[in-house]
Amino acid sequence: MAILLSGQSRVIVQGITGSGGSFHTRRMLDYGTRIVAGTSPGKGGQSVHGVPVRNTVVECVEEFGADFSVIFLPAQFAGEAAHEAIYAGIKTVVVVPEHIPIADMMMVRKAAITMGAIVIGGNTAGIITPGEANVGIIPDIAFKPGRIGTVSRSGSLTYYVADTLTRTGYGETTCVGLGGDPVLGSTFDEILREFDGDDATKAVVLVGEIGGIYEERSVPVVKAMTKPVIFMVGGVFAPPGKRMGHAGAIVEGNLGTAQSKIEALNNAGAHHARTFMDIPNILKRLGI
Repeated sequence: MAILLSGQSRVIVQGITGSGGSFHTRRMLDYGTRIVAGTSPGKGGQSVHGVPVRNTVVECVEEFGADFSVIFLPAQFAGEAAHEAIYAGIKTVVVVPEHIPIADMMMVRKAAITMGAIVIGGNTAGIITPGEANVGIIPDIAFKPGRIGTVSRSGSLTYYVADTLTRTGYGETTCVGLGGDPVLGSTFDEILREFDGDDATKAVVLVGEIGGIYEERSVPVVKAMTKPVIFMVGGVFAPPGKRMGHAGAIVEGNLGTAQSKIEALNNAGAHHARTFMDIPNILKRLGI
């Protein structure tokens, strides 16, 4: 099993005729992702790598039964594109571009809740269910089907964690990149609930970073999880007031520090991994 994305997902690419959309469509197709169509207003009737292009998401839903979208558009257009997908009936939307205007993402999140959709991003590497489908910009070399779920705010840390799990024989069920923007479509608590209901996932690795309160917000769910949660937090030595990589990775006073996140998750019963190799060692200690 998997969460959010499977080999049966019917994926569309919004912005498929752009350079980024076209390049990553080829990558996703090569992995085996089921891309049924793409959108580019005014270019309906064309094709990209054999994928039919339509003017609107509604056409893709009605003609191809699309249920999953990935957005490759400039940040200023991403919010509108996400709204279009959500109200067309798409159930999972992956927003790849970064620096989405905060007001836009707040409205997208509201629309997703209203329509019962899930939005991942902005500034996300995407989602991969190894061996089935890969949506976004994730390089697949580090991933292998297995029994551990991962959810991370950092794309690069996702790759390192997956490589560690793969090399130690655990592999992954699904890897979800939440994204690094200040306002995200989905948060740790929502994705943890998905993993807790997945029979194939035996434990979850949560990878946080400085800034915001997404890690602290997950505490009630971590406490209620029926599966072990192992966590890492990036930015332990980041100075206050300095952004570290992502737009959302900035410490303001005592808010969003690595230490506050570590303490909150430790107190919730999660297992702290200080290094990547701590992860398989903790899994072994837990009998997984």
